[in-house]
Amino acid sequence: MPPCPCGSALDLYACCGRFHAGEPAPTAEALMRSRYAAYALGRLDYIAATCAGQAAAAFDLKEAERSQLGTRWLGLEISGTRKGRAVDDEGTVSFIARYSHNGAGGELRETSRFRRIEGRWLYWDRLDEAAAPRAAGVGRNDPCPCGSGKKCKKCCG
Repeated sequence: MPPCPCGSALDLYACCGRFHAGEPAPTAEALMRSRYAAYALGRLDYIAATCAGQAAAAFDLKEAERSQLGTRWLGLEISGTRKGRAVDDEGTVSFIARYSHNGAGGELRETSRFRRIEGRWLYWDRLDEAAAPRAAGVGRNDPCPCGSGKKCKKCCG
């Protein structure tokens, strides 16, 4: 069994793979981890399916596919959570996602906001635009390495 890319030390199928297969994530953090794993595995269909609100309006699958070219996700660190438990309807997860894009290292630091809608946690938006990725070698007009589907200058750069 392959290890889960989210860094949980569990195998993929016991961890984020079950959410990719349709089981609802029980917490905002579990959804965050499963979205990171989906990026690492190229499961952009899952990314699209777990967006709502502003995130859903901004997500462009074709652009996200282009931005993933040359990107390898290297690790996820959860730096904090606020609410987002099974009893909450909203929550935030702060994280650092490390990656390599065309051989140049970088990291995405973000605080993401999640909402539970009809019993399912969904990614809503990011809270702090100042928490931009530090991406060596990614130009302003290149696709943003966060996978939003936007140009870096209009997203995290």
